[in-house]
Amino acid sequence: MKWIFLILRWMVAVVFIYAGLVKIINPAAFAEQVDNYRLLPYFMVTLVAVILPWLELFCGLLLLFGRWLPGATMVLMLLNVIFLIAIISVLARGLDISCGCFSTGDEGARIGTQKLIEDLLLLAANLAIYFRVISTKKKSG
Repeated sequence: MKWIFLILRWMVAVVFIYAGLVKIINPAAFAEQVDNYRLLPYFMVTLVAVILPWLELFCGLLLLFGRWLPGATMVLMLLNVIFLIAIISVLARGLDISCGCFSTGDEGARIGTQKLIEDLLLLAANLAIYFRVISTKKKSG
């Protein structure tokens, strides 16, 4: 079981590291993607576009190297919940936009049921990692 959670942790880490790096490379294009969601005022769009990718990268690296796991997984779970709210909002409003998850251009994955399921699975993986980390700490401490 230990190896399964290690591999799961690494997989989630790689997803967030990659997602962060793609956005860091082109923050202006990512800001445009964030703005397409029509959820934030413009000054917040810029702030989110600058901070979010670094947060994804940093937490992904912490997950990869096994440091500050409870905090890193909690932040990633919070991001997952925010992403899910944004996706549900886009679906409810019938917007046809690229998610901005792993690409900052319009050629990226469109928001739809598949993206919702992917984010739910990512949240489930984060939850599994978090509860594994917490239960391991309780047993050892």
